[in-house]
Amino acid sequence: MPVAELLPVTDVTACCTPIANADAAITPQQAELVARTLKALADPARLRLLSMVAAHDGAEACVCDLTEPLGLSQPTVSHHLKVLVDAGFLTRSKRATWAYYRLVPGSLDAVAALLTSV
Repeated sequence: MPVAELLPVTDVTACCTPIANADAAITPQQAELVARTLKALADPARLRLLSMVAAHDGAEACVCDLTEPLGLSQPTVSHHLKVLVDAGFLTRSKRATWAYYRLVPGSLDAVAALLTSV
């Protein structure tokens, strides 16, 4: 079997060009925050919950109004709502035995701006 002959390297140009404006890229801390935010939205039930709360009168809904249309148990819906509260998309207020959730003004606009700037 013949041995392949190695040719000398004559062109030593870099295969990649450096990033022109590396300072414009997001920092590792920003990337972590964005990933956590997007992870909170990356669930169909949570997206539906945000949509249902936003569409409800005054952009506020009781957890009791959300369970049946979503078709999930109350504890599961409450868990999803807690994730959305922790991510900054909803606020929670307790009235008697029920929890009411309200869309945080501008929270979805911030995600949209983030996605269009990447």
